[in-house]
Amino acid sequence: QVQLAESGGGLVQAGGSLKLSCVASERIFSTYTMAWFRQAPGKEREFVAAISWSGRSIDYTDSVKGRFTISRDNANNTMYLQMNTLKPEDTGVYHCARDSTAKTWYDASNRYRYNYWGQGTQVTVSR
Repeated sequence: QVQLAESGGGLVQAGGSLKLSCVASERIFSTYTMAWFRQAPGKEREFVAAISWSGRSIDYTDSVKGRFTISRDNANNTMYLQMNTLKPEDTGVYHCARDSTAKTWYDASNRYRYNYWGQGTQVTVSR
């Protein structure tokens, strides 16, 4: 059973920064696309960013482009999300997710392709 553990969330003022981490329990982390999703109260879980197993392919939702950076360290089974210039609308629980199929990238923003999820870390951005 794959376990994903997020950390790094917190309370920050608008314009501030946070860096989230996601550590995976499996040795074959390096063969799977990984992603970040977020969920605000009363809203659907939405795609934030994805990174392919090699790190060569990256995708972001439009609202975070230029502000967020996704990266991964396959040697340490860890994925990151650097979040800069945070806005109140970035508030939510951020979950990391692992793809269900190794070495695939097609439709990386589709939440239904991910079958392992972390518990999430809360990010709150105040005005």
